[in-house]
Amino acid sequence: MLDFAIPCLLGLEKLVGDEVKKLGLSDVRVENGRVLCRGTQADIARLNVNLRCGARVLLVLGAFRATDFETLFQGVRAIAWEDWIAREDAFPVAGYSISSTLHSVPACQSIVKKAACARLGEKYGLETLPETGKRRQIRFSILKDEVTVTLDTSGEGLYKRGYRAVGVAAPLRETLAAAMVLLSRYRGRDPLCDPFCGSGTIAIEAALIAKNRAPGLNRSFAAQTWQNLDRRIWLDAADEAMDAEFRDKRYEIWGGDIDPDAIDIARHNAALAEVDDTVSFEVADATRFHWGGLYGRVVTNPPYGERLLEQREAEELYRAFGRSMDKLPDSWRIAVLSSHTEFERCFGRPAVKKRKLYNGMIKCDLFFYGKV
Repeated sequence: MLDFAIPCLLGLEKLVGDEVKKLGLSDVRVENGRVLCRGTQADIARLNVNLRCGARVLLVLGAFRATDFETLFQGVRAIAWEDWIAREDAFPVAGYSISSTLHSVPACQSIVKKAACARLGEKYGLETLPETGKRRQIRFSILKDEVTVTLDTSGEGLYKRGYRAVGVAAPLRETLAAAMVLLSRYRGRDPLCDPFCGSGTIAIEAALIAKNRAPGLNRSFAAQTWQNLDRRIWLDAADEAMDAEFRDKRYEIWGGDIDPDAIDIARHNAALAEVDDTVSFEVADATRFHWGGLYGRVVTNPPYGERLLEQREAEELYRAFGRSMDKLPDSWRIAVLSSHTEFERCFGRPAVKKRKLYNGMIKCDLFFYGKV
């Protein structure tokens, strides 16, 4: 069995843990900022292809305690790097240290690199490793002196689904957009609307969720080039995901934005994601939003307004948007992501529930209204 660590945005740990459990992996443990689990080589592919809210999939190769550089060096050198890194492979090192004695990240990076080089040089009989081949990204974390050393199986972060060729200002990461949709309890039955759709990320992720379409089907992953992994595991993971997809169902998923260029981009991205038959976009003013149905969901991420003038404009926008939401029946569910500390006052009513999330490094709240 192999050990995996799946980092994620703070606030999304339970969602990621539920995803991992649904895939059938064992010993699932939810921690701050990550989920740990155990599985097989086939699960490297299954996790990468299917996870909606995780940041990446890391293969854990070593875990130990270190309060000095010698212990760090020996702990890393004891790892069987030759099982995963070939003679010519390049293996850059990245990592972080939090609340630990070894607090200098550059120094720790250097020690981890030297230790891996020492082990591989000894095994391959080389004083200098060429590092001209495939890239194998080593990642380490040191949290309260506990060291975890991993290999990155994903490559680019899992938020890069492969469908957003272009974007608009301040785009929402796909992993957070998917989390917002899931936290709204949307499962494809009700209409879902995003009146501030921008490049269409929330609506597209909602369409992927409604269709039960795996988010990683249209991209590649770093571990696909690993020589010690059977390439069939990637084909099997894709086949499994496509077999689970819902077909021949109709959904009401809509995105609107006041910017015509954003709508063009959203439509293009939906086509790349292969959900252009499931989601529709149109130029529309969110402050005049209306929908004829008696029930549905609004999931959206309006502009935050980070500078003073923009904050005032954002507050006016929230007021007008709040008035448009007041016209919806009480049976509608509304989820709005905002970093503005006065959002509820500007919106015109307190939220039924709030959930703390992070949009990149920006601390936000997901405000819920209606029936939760």
